[in-house]
Amino acid sequence: MELNDLILVSTDDHICEPPTVFDNYNGKYKDQMPQVGTDSSGIDAWEFNGRRMPNLGLNAVVGRRPEEYGVEPCAFSQLRKGCYDVHARVDDMSANGVLGSLNFPQFVNNGLALKCDDQKLSFAAVKAYNDWHIDEWAGAYPGRFIPTAIVPIWDMEAAVEEVKRVKAKGCNAINLLPVPNREGLPSWNTGAWDPLLAVCEDLEVVINLHINDATLATPSPESPVDVFITNMPVTLFNTASDIVWSPICRKFPNIKFALSEGGAGWVPHWKERADFTYRHHSAWTHQDFGDMLPSEVFERNFFTCFIQDRVAIENRARVGINNMTWECDYPHSDCTWPKSPEIAHPDFAGCSDEEINKITHLNAMKLYQFDPFKHMTREESTVGALRAKAAHVDLSFLNSEGVIDTNKGGGVPTMGEISKTIAEAYAADSWADLSN
Repeated sequence: MELNDLILVSTDDHICEPPTVFDNYNGKYKDQMPQVGTDSSGIDAWEFNGRRMPNLGLNAVVGRRPEEYGVEPCAFSQLRKGCYDVHARVDDMSANGVLGSLNFPQFVNNGLALKCDDQKLSFAAVKAYNDWHIDEWAGAYPGRFIPTAIVPIWDMEAAVEEVKRVKAKGCNAINLLPVPNREGLPSWNTGAWDPLLAVCEDLEVVINLHINDATLATPSPESPVDVFITNMPVTLFNTASDIVWSPICRKFPNIKFALSEGGAGWVPHWKERADFTYRHHSAWTHQDFGDMLPSEVFERNFFTCFIQDRVAIENRARVGINNMTWECDYPHSDCTWPKSPEIAHPDFAGCSDEEINKITHLNAMKLYQFDPFKHMTREESTVGALRAKAAHVDLSFLNSEGVIDTNKGGGVPTMGEISKTIAEAYAADSWADLSN
């Protein structure tokens, strides 16, 4: 398949939520909804219930020169407009040859950022975000976005209610934490999640488990940041084990989990190790998968997602060709924009057109019940066709004026230094209301 004939649907991209997210909420909590403020140094951040949540640099460095990457919090004025403006985002998608995109939130994360003592306020904020995401962001360009919702994960009854509500609005995915007990929530092995898992299985709502646990990826504060970046995707190895060995997939055999931004090259080893463990230890651990192996449970219930993973593509039969999806990761530091097709295409050498189509878009379309071809023909959806319509998009680097030098002392930045930068940003004072 030629590069320009690829059809790309990304199952992992992100939004830096614009200040207008909650503008159309008109309920009783309107004055208490999250708002954007700025501190005396010009850093923008969301504020809710006394907490500040800045944009973090590595989450939005698309368009910067690589030497200007950094973790420092930043202002909207320092971001490429596609990070927070849906019209500019679609332009950037087309310039990159990307047809469809699933966009994870940033400051609201998996909903925990909206949790406060007033649970009614928290739930109202969750619903307001979902309405904006589904109706205003994804709804602005039908056929270009796969909506994904957050739920109040601290309240199972409310979470079930919200899944039903967003499903009725056409949203077929929600975001949960890969390791919930690290956030003070019940673990996957407690049964506490069963009501939510049951409704997701019944309504065919996909559960996205996006990488988020830096503690699993970083051995020490002295570890270079490169350790964190290298290890982070593979942390979902742990989540896969935790869920497969739990009763979840036996209770809910039709449930679907997406291991978002988790790569796939590790999957053949995981399958081999899990099956070895089952054969050698189940007599005394009392695990019973009936006539299935753990590897077969994984293939039935899990989908993988990778940016660039030649090892996974070369081992596609062992990973599971029907379970592999591609991602761009816009606007994070790992993203391949605006050269995603050029980076992905060589890795498909040796693949049939059918295999390429499954990985680049068909698997994602089936998983998320997403049909962009209701709105655009296949011919209009290729890399070549989209780029032809986006010739006006400026792909030059952002102006570096105002960019903070995060490595003033030179040398290799460590996770301890980065953690300090983040902590200082969250503690910043002298904030002004910028919501208007």
